Amino acid sequence: MDDQPRLSLDGVQPSSGRGLGGSALQRRGQTYWSRSRKEALAAWLFILPDFIGLLIFVAVPMVLSLSLGFFSVNGFGGYKFIGLANYSRMFHDPLFLESIEVTIIYVVVLVPGLYVTGLGLALLVQQKIPFIGLWRSLFFMPYVVSLVVIALIWKVLLIEKVGFLNQMLALVGLQGQAWLGDPKFALGAVLAVTIWFLMGYYMIIFLSGLQEIPREYYEAARIDGANAWTMFINITLPLLRPTSFFVILVSTVAAVSGSSSFDLIYVMTNGGPANSTSLAVFYIYEQAFKFNDYGYAAAMASTVVVILLAITVVLFALTRGGRFHLA
Repeated sequence: MDDQPRLSLDGVQPSSGRGLGGSALQRRGQTYWSRSRKEALAAWLFILPDFIGLLIFVAVPMVLSLSLGFFSVNGFGGYKFIGLANYSRMFHDPLFLESIEVTIIYVVVLVPGLYVTGLGLALLVQQKIPFIGLWRSLFFMPYVVSLVVIALIWKVLLIEKVGFLNQMLALVGLQGQAWLGDPKFALGAVLAVTIWFLMGYYMIIFLSGLQEIPREYYEAARIDGANAWTMFINITLPLLRPTSFFVILVSTVAAVSGSSSFDLIYVMTNGGPANSTSLAVFYIYEQAFKFNDYGYAAAMASTVVVILLAITVVLFALTRGGRFHLA
C-alpha cells in the first residue's frame, strides 16, 4: 500500500522516496547545466587546443629562456649558475648597446612609415576607380612572397655599380651609391624595403577600419561645406583610433622582434656594414648560434621582451586600449 501512487491536485505523485529523489537530482542537473554553462563549456573546448599550444610552445620556452639567462651555457650541455653576470655584461657590452640604438632608430622610422603608407594606400584603394580589385591585389602581393626571396631580389637590385637602381641613376646623370655597403645608406635601404614589403598588409587593416565608418557622417559634413581635409581630420582619424592603436602596437612589436627585422637583414646585409644594421634581435641570434653563448643570448632576449611589455603597457595606458580618451 505504501508504494501506491497518491492523487493530488497537481496530478499523480509517487509515494516512495526513491522516485522523489531521482526527480530532484534530475532537476538539479538541469539547473546546473544551464544554457550559459553549456556555452561556456563549448567555448573552453574550442579554446583548449590553442591554449595548450601556447602553453607548450610559448609560455614554457619563455620561462626556460628567462631562467637560462642566469646560467653560463657552453653549447655542449654544460650549465653553470652565474647569477646576474650575463645582465651585468649586457649593459657593458658596446655592441649590444649599439644594436639597441640601431633598433630604436629602426622603430622610430618604420612605425610612422608603415602608418602613413598603409593609411595612404587604404584611402587610395577605397576610392571608386577602375580595376580597384587589381590595384588592391598588386599592393598586397609583396606581403605573400617569401621574405628571403624579397631580400635576394632587392639585394641584386641594390648592388653597387651594376645594380638596377644605380643603372637607372646613371641614365639621368646621377652617381650611384653603395646602398648596402655604406653605413650611411644601409639602414635606410633596409627600412625602405621593409616598408615596401609590409605596407600592403597594413593597407588591408586600415581599409577594414575605413569601411566601418558610416557614410552618413561624410554626407552630413559635405552638406555643411567641409572639404576633404577637414573630413579627414575631424571624421576619419578620430574614428580610426582603435585601428590606429592596433597598427602602432603590432608594427612596433614587428619592428623589434618580427621576422622582417631579422630575415631581411640576415640576407641583405648580415648586420653590416660596421654593425650599422645589426638590430637587437640579430645580435642576439649571433651570440646564440654563432658563438654558442646561449645564456648571454637568453639574458638579452629576456630584456628585449621586458622592454616590449613596457612599451605595450604604456601604449595601453595612454590610449586606454585604443580609445584615446585621455581625460
